[in-house]
Order: sequence, then structure tokens, then C-alpha cells
Amino acid sequence: MAAPIVPVGIKLGADIEYRADRASSYRARVRWSDPVTKKRSSASEAFEKEKEAQEWIDRLRRIAARGVTPAVATMPLAEYGEEEWDLAMRGLEHKTMDPYSAGWRLRVVPTIGHIAVQNVTTGIVDRAVYGWIADECGQSTVKNSLAALVRVMEQAVRDGIIDTNPARVVGWQQAYRQAEDELDDPRSLALKDWESLERLSTALVDRSAGQYAGWGEVVQFAACTAARIGEVSGVRVKDIDPRTWMWNLCRQTTTGPGGLVDKGTKGKRRRRVPLIAEIRELVERRLAVVGHDPMARLFTGPRGGRISTAVLRDATHWDEVVVRLGYEHLRRHDLRHTGLTWMADAGVPLHVLRKIAGHGALTTTQRYLHPDQGAIELAGSALSAHLSGGQKAPGPQMVPSEGAPRHLRVVR
Repeated sequence: MAAPIVPVGIKLGADIEYRADRASSYRARVRWSDPVTKKRSSASEAFEKEKEAQEWIDRLRRIAARGVTPAVATMPLAEYGEEEWDLAMRGLEHKTMDPYSAGWRLRVVPTIGHIAVQNVTTGIVDRAVYGWIADECGQSTVKNSLAALVRVMEQAVRDGIIDTNPARVVGWQQAYRQAEDELDDPRSLALKDWESLERLSTALVDRSAGQYAGWGEVVQFAACTAARIGEVSGVRVKDIDPRTWMWNLCRQTTTGPGGLVDKGTKGKRRRRVPLIAEIRELVERRLAVVGHDPMARLFTGPRGGRISTAVLRDATHWDEVVVRLGYEHLRRHDLRHTGLTWMADAGVPLHVLRKIAGHGALTTTQRYLHPDQGAIELAGSALSAHLSGGQKAPGPQMVPSEGAPRHLRVVR
């Protein structure tokens, strides 16, 4: 769409209202009249401090003096991007438009599209990009999504809504390479044992508002099934078979236009996942709570809402809790690494582990089969024995030990 023609030098009326019964007590409001239609319009926002409310009014007055109405200046990013898309993307080749459009629609809008353009900061963009990396988006996907955001925010600079472009972030390529390196050794990201998992789930529940037990149940279920948080959120009653204790994993909850949506699993692969004894009581308890509706969700938030990795992080203060427990590296996706590592150490055959994980490539599953510490120590001892002259060492011998000479004999 073409940019709307806005009268330059529009005048704003403004006031600040104090409301003692609200957490954000100061409500700032501006009013203006369209000089053509004479229609009166207004915009408002609440703040905790009077100074912040006054700064908001002053900023809108400066913007209005440049010819941008407060209605445009306070637009959510998603709405502004739709209004100004053609201007922001002018000059791009058609083959570039498709990936930019997909990145904007599938990544930018679901992540930060609800935030007003003037409230988007570099920190918000940083967290969005790192979230895409954590969700295992490809490097080109991250690049195209960020490039689309940069262009939209650059248009906001030209419109005078913001002074500098907060989307011009640096360093994300290094973070992406680091994430790839970590995935080369996913075992290093796993929790050590069941006690560590229990300690984590308990601490997350204790830190959450109202100490909602469901957060701990989600964490334990994800780790013991090697599932993604979105896949756990997508579990329905009909997917669980309590006779065989199998989970028919066929959907996930993920971000989409307008919020969270349900869709097929990553790679569109359905798979069957065993429910081990340690979580069967948990599953029985959830089945009893949600009732017999086959489409009822097994796991929800305290108000019945769908769960995403971001919801789990924010509701449980995940980043704070894992640091306090000494698990600074731990992300929500590492619960999946935990489950697959435990299964590999338990001796689950490679082809079975691949089916449970839903991996497309066998090499991805093989990363969980690294030798344990004991095997590594035996390998070191064997090498030391070889270098020291062939003394007997634990484990397989790389050179035969000397013994009595052997002679060939003819068998007739």
C-alpha cells in the first residue's frame, strides 16, 4: 500500500490523568482533528511514572510536527508493516521478496508484531533473533526475517516515528555458529540424571506465580519423551494410549499469524513415543483432570492457555532459575537433548532412537551416541599401554602380548 498523505504540522491536544487504583497510574492521552475531514481522533497509553507519560506526549508532538499522525506513530509493528510494506520493500527483486515476506509473516509478526513501532528497541530485536536461533531456524531464515524487519524499521525512521533503526543488530551470526557447534555435541547440553530433572522442575514451579504444578509436569514430560515444548503443548487426550503407554505424536503448537496455532510436527513426521514408568502417574493425573474429551489438551497454562517455549520461560522465570541451579547453559530445547541422551545411554538401538526423535538424517541421531567417560578413559589407558611398551591395560589390546612361540603343524 502507498503511504497515507498526512497533513504537516498537525496540532495535538494532550492531558495526563492520574488513576490511583491502577498499577500504571498515569494515563497520557492526545487528541487531534484531521484538517480535511474534521474528524476527531485520539490515542492513549498508561505509564507508571508521570515523567514517562509526559515524554510520550512530547514524542508524539514532535512526530506530528513532521507530518505523521499519532494513529500511525502508535501502530503495532505488524499493522505498520502491512501499511508501509510496498514503500519499505521498494527496489527489491521479485526473487528476494518471497523469502523476505515469509520471514516477516512467519517470524517477525508472531514474535514482536504486537509491539508499537516506537517501542521496538534493539534489546527486543536481539531477543527475537536469539529466539529464532534457539528454535532451530536456518541461518538464511534468520537473515531474511531480520532483513525484512530492518527495511520496515528504516521506513519508520524516514517517517520520523523513530530516530534510529533498532533492527540493525550485530553479532547474531556468531551466536548462530555457536548454536551449531553446540548441536554437534548435544550430549553436553543434557541434564545429568533424574534427580537433576526433579530439582529443576520443582524450582521452576516454586518460582512461578501461584506455584502452578503444571509447569513442572511439562518439563518432566518433555525430558522423558525427548519432545519439543511445542509438541508437549500439542498433546490431546486421544493421542495417549494408557494400555500400551504410547504417545502418538502428530502435532505441535507453534507461533503463527495472530498468536499460537497447532500444526503438524517438524518434518511432518508422525511418531510413537514410549511413556516410561517415571511419568505414567503424571499422565494419569492429567487425564483425570482434563476428563474424557478426546480433543482436550493434556497440558495447559494455569488459565487453560496453550504453552510455548516463550510462555514457559516467562512464567517460570527460567533464565533466573537455571542460573541459580548451576545450569547456566540450559534452554527449554535442551530437555529434548536430555531425553535422547538418556535413551542412548540406556542402550536404545540407533534406528529406534531415530524413530522416537523423528530425525530425518541418521547422522543427527548419531550425535547422541558419543562414548561415555568410562570408555574414553579406557581408550586413554590403552594408548598409554601401547606407548609404554605393550604392558597389559584394561580394554582391548592394540598389540598382542608376547607369549610362547607358535609353530605351524600339518593336519592330514
